[in-house]
Amino acid sequence: MPFGLYVHVPFCASRCGYCDFNTYVAGASAREAFAPAARAEVRLARSRLGSRARPVSTVFFGGGTPTLLPAADLAAVLEEIRACFGLCDDAEVTTEANPEDVDPAKLCALREAGFTRVSFGMQSAAGHVLALLERRHTPARAALAARWAREAGFEHVSLDLIYGTPGESPSDWEESVAAALEAGPDHVSAYALSVEPGTRLAGRVRRGALASPDPDEAADRYLACSAALEDAGFGWYEISSWAAGDGSRCRHNLGYWRGDDWWGVGPGAHSHVDGVRWWNVLHPAAYGRRLAAGESPEAGREVLDPDVRRFERVMLGVRLAEGLPPSWLSAPGRAAADALVADGLLARRDGRVALTLEGRLKADAVVRALTD
Repeated sequence: MPFGLYVHVPFCASRCGYCDFNTYVAGASAREAFAPAARAEVRLARSRLGSRARPVSTVFFGGGTPTLLPAADLAAVLEEIRACFGLCDDAEVTTEANPEDVDPAKLCALREAGFTRVSFGMQSAAGHVLALLERRHTPARAALAARWAREAGFEHVSLDLIYGTPGESPSDWEESVAAALEAGPDHVSAYALSVEPGTRLAGRVRRGALASPDPDEAADRYLACSAALEDAGFGWYEISSWAAGDGSRCRHNLGYWRGDDWWGVGPGAHSHVDGVRWWNVLHPAAYGRRLAAGESPEAGREVLDPDVRRFERVMLGVRLAEGLPPSWLSAPGRAAADALVADGLLARRDGRVALTLEGRLKADAVVRALTD
């Protein structure tokens, strides 16, 4: 089974109004303390896994904004992973990045350190949409960053988009997808804007200052995006993800959806190994103190019983274009799958059941039907 390492860098220059991730606007001292603490957790992971440790297939630096840290700090954490576990010859090493936080020199340094893939948070090419989302970059900056990444030698460049923002017109979205394609990525992800409790966006919606995202409009945006990407030669392989070819798929994320093992490094990071899931303390200071004292940063854990593992395997597997074998389903689940095929939400392909385009729009309902 492939083994991945996720590194959560919890720092941002500012917090976007829609974001509910474990992120902090922190000073230089907190950021400087991250790499030594993360390297200590990598060593702890190697020690704890013992004979179960194996070379790492994928590494993913997410956040937060990993590229707020110097390239040398990210490289040092990657080198610790290489030294403790080893990297597979074809390892995929990704960092997320905000377009405004990179320049050609930083991207070259990351590529030289062994990063193979970069994923930029583009979100939109419409200035008023970026402003509402409280993004700091200009509409053209993501395309520029993507060009710099190509010039630095990155073969794999991904762009993330958000659709359904209040005030976004159909033409705004069409122009955003077109601008993303023009930037020359080999991977695009598109996510519906979600109003999460406790965020500034949720407060604005609650006060009536903003309309709540319209689910029918979101469905229209998704269909338009999928059509444009497929016309450009991209194939969907997960509900929110399209790739220019099999080699452009994000293998790290595929590991999550297929139920592979991974260790999560960093404040609030989650891990999953051998049917056990655990998570770290949230705050960077508490995380650093634990590791400086030679202690685990773990905050809690759960052993996944067979029913939970079966539910999660179906819930995640159905998101993929490859679908899932009926043998993963219970008897009621197989009966539900037959009904969903008749309703046009699932299709049978190569002995598996997979979402149709309409099924992708109603994936939550499909999962409920298959797992009830």
